[in-house]
Amino acid sequence: MSQIANTISHLRSAYSAFRPAERKVADVILENPEQVVHLTITELAWQAGVSDATVVKFCKRLGYKGFQEFKILLAQDVAMKKPPIYGAVEPDDDVETIREKIFQANITALQDTRRVLDKNALEATVQVMSSAGEIQFYGIGASGIVAMDAEQKFSRIGLKANAFVDSHMQITRAALLKPGDVAVGISYSGETYEIVEALQTARAAGATTIAITNFSVSPVAGAADQVLLTASQENILRGGAISSRIAQLSIIDTLFIAVALVDFGKSMHAIERTKEALSQRKLANARG
Repeated sequence: MSQIANTISHLRSAYSAFRPAERKVADVILENPEQVVHLTITELAWQAGVSDATVVKFCKRLGYKGFQEFKILLAQDVAMKKPPIYGAVEPDDDVETIREKIFQANITALQDTRRVLDKNALEATVQVMSSAGEIQFYGIGASGIVAMDAEQKFSRIGLKANAFVDSHMQITRAALLKPGDVAVGISYSGETYEIVEALQTARAAGATTIAITNFSVSPVAGAADQVLLTASQENILRGGAISSRIAQLSIIDTLFIAVALVDFGKSMHAIERTKEALSQRKLANARG
């Protein structure tokens, strides 16, 4: 039996790769997974308006042997997760309700991301980042904020790290990378063409490429040697990048701590030096 964790999140991450008929099956499952675990393949096909064969192809495209295996793992996933208490924010919600919905969305994003984040991809990324000559982070919009946070963290432990949020800078600096360097592209949708181009340019220069994205089958993921998946659903405020940003930052924090621990002594020495520089500045300002 397949060991694909979190069936629902796996389905969402692969959604963009489905054919139109397969998306009909996915929509029925995502709308009411608790009901689907009790359906036969023919009943699911009828609800989706497709053939039994389409349901089988859908399951196999996700990496399962067939509908029965998919349904068993879906049932386990449903049993593990309580039904969502809070839905999308509505125009007439008061502040307390908004608070509960936002926090619930962020908690769910972190829990789901923890389940889908591949251990092997994470370990491989830590390995290449810890020995990299240079690490570049690319992001546009809200993902650019995550990239800048990554630069700040990795620079503090003595690594050469730079964040680029301008598409021209991303391309030109990626072209100057060398074998042994690392380029990290951050994109919730996986469709941001600027990030795809930057990663492709970095790969052509010989650098190892990493993608942090919500969709395993996407152009950004396809341009990466390692894919670190998030699992957030941006349905509270379209384009607001709320829970996705929290998930991305948590992956960056995980990488940062893991890389710092590869050479703990060196990392702590670098942090102490930066602390000392800041304390000297504070002292000078106080005297002035």
